[in-house]
Amino acid sequence: MFDGYDSCSEDTSSSSSSDESEEEVAPLPSSLPIIKNNGQVYTYPDGKSGMATCEMCGMVGVRDAFYSKTKRFCSVSCSRSYSSNSKKASILARLQGKPPTKKAKVLQKQPLVAKLAAYAQYQATLQNQAKTKTAVPVEGFSWGNYINSNSFTAAPVTCFKHAPMGTCWGDISEGVRVEVPNTDCSLPTKVFWIAGIVKLAGYNALLRYEGFENDSSLDFWCNVCGSDIHPVGWCATSGKPLVPPRTIQHKYTNWKAFLVKRLTGAKTLPPDFSQKVSESMQYPFKTSMRVEVVDKTHLCRTRVAVVESVIGGRLRLVYEESEDKTDDFWCHMYSPLIHYIGWSRSIGHRFKRSDITKKQEGHFDAPPHLFMKVKEVDAAGEWFKEGMKLEAIDPLNLSAICVATIRKVLADGYLMIGIDGSEAADGSDWFCYHATSPSIFPVGFCEINMIELTPPRGYAKLPFKWFDYLRETDSIAAPVKLFNKEVPNHGFHVGMKLEAVDLMEPRLVCVATVTRIIHRLLRIHFDGWEDEYDQWVDCESPDLYPVGWCQLTGYQLQPPAPQSSRDSQSSSSKQKKKAKSQQYKGHKKMTSLQLKEELLDGEEYGFLQGASDQESNGSASYYIKQEP
Repeated sequence: MFDGYDSCSEDTSSSSSSDESEEEVAPLPSSLPIIKNNGQVYTYPDGKSGMATCEMCGMVGVRDAFYSKTKRFCSVSCSRSYSSNSKKASILARLQGKPPTKKAKVLQKQPLVAKLAAYAQYQATLQNQAKTKTAVPVEGFSWGNYINSNSFTAAPVTCFKHAPMGTCWGDISEGVRVEVPNTDCSLPTKVFWIAGIVKLAGYNALLRYEGFENDSSLDFWCNVCGSDIHPVGWCATSGKPLVPPRTIQHKYTNWKAFLVKRLTGAKTLPPDFSQKVSESMQYPFKTSMRVEVVDKTHLCRTRVAVVESVIGGRLRLVYEESEDKTDDFWCHMYSPLIHYIGWSRSIGHRFKRSDITKKQEGHFDAPPHLFMKVKEVDAAGEWFKEGMKLEAIDPLNLSAICVATIRKVLADGYLMIGIDGSEAADGSDWFCYHATSPSIFPVGFCEINMIELTPPRGYAKLPFKWFDYLRETDSIAAPVKLFNKEVPNHGFHVGMKLEAVDLMEPRLVCVATVTRIIHRLLRIHFDGWEDEYDQWVDCESPDLYPVGWCQLTGYQLQPPAPQSSRDSQSSSSKQKKKAKSQQYKGHKKMTSLQLKEELLDGEEYGFLQGASDQESNGSASYYIKQEP
């Protein structure tokens, strides 16, 4: 019934005949050393006598977890079967090198109710693991080696509320103990041992087996949310053997006493940790759902697209008119660039009507409640007006904050904004930001925060001065009080590593670093690339992820660029900046030839807004210097 093993030693002195009697089993001692975590009690096997192999089924396990005084069998059933007709067949199979014909059924020396509860928990754990995606390694790049060799730090999981476990990570930190596979072992079966977290980097943890003290020779990295990491006590519940690593197997004569001393009072993962991981990786968006999304060829309008795939909450959207399904767009399900069907009409936003007169079979509109809600605003009083000046992140060059103008005021707090000096004559490159967007700023924001402001193209009166420009253009600055000044306690620090979407090529998730923090605004640098490819991103952007997110979700991570790639891009990048008016789609992670072809093509924009329009719950605020 219960595929496990007994985690306590037996003190019975019965004869060989009583060894095979179920009634002679001693009850669970009340004084057994325990470790407590959140009210859960875990027991530990006594490994002082080493390992044993069941003479009936061949099951390998800790000797003191075996049945009977002689420790010859893993369970009562094996002890009884040994003297039955199956004895010869079992021995013959083992001699021939065949696997055991059955798995050992070890009697749990606890009341039946306790055994049933343990078995139910074990089955639930297996089901949860089946639902959880197996961590996928990134070929050719190791976050662990990258962090260790450079002494980097990574942004904690709690910085990313939209990521799996972002809101329920708890106090997982250095010193937490877990049960993991023992790779320093020559046994044919999979065995486990206890390890402690030495260092955390996002989802990844550097682990050290218990007993190695200050010896780091066998330290290893693993994803805390992976299927092979468990709370302390999982082995006892699941019937898995705890076996000391071979390197230190003879270091202690009483492993039970060692574990009790090391683990009593220590922290471990919550018992339902794997279940929480599984639940946090369930996404409401499904394939075949229809949404409205920005038209990447004309930023000023939206189009209908269909969800083609969902990976880690990221959506691959295929524009509805794309027959070969190659005209796609990537974004997160919480991106401010996607909306429910009918959104554009409701606020007065431009919309490209589809040539398809009716829905394709199997396609259905995504429910409105799945989309991120923006903060409600009161436009009845003083409000944004057409022609007002402000500063905004340029969606075609996310490393720049530019002089901008409000071109149209839409309903529900949405604004159409254009970059001064580089707007298309037909307004096709206007883009939509909400009034609470952290990607728009009052006049003077860059100056007071020592950020380089990009002046209008062709503006000759440098250095740029807002006072002079407003007077020359006979325009006014948007009132400071209308902007979002909330700054959440985000937890980011300069130098932290993370995984970030390249918003100029939003299908790519790259190794990145936080290089500047201005209130809630982060400057993201892509490791291995020049600073001119940096991007300004909001601290709550759904396009930022903890280290290990790609491995956890199965998404492909782009490693730092090698030196050869950087050299090939250095010259073409300057051409790229000059050619913005050509509506480039190119990106740094291309060959020089590919980049040149894209620059000459000049028919499509590559666009993704670099911030989240989510409402902040922070109470801090920043102050803007007002121009005279």
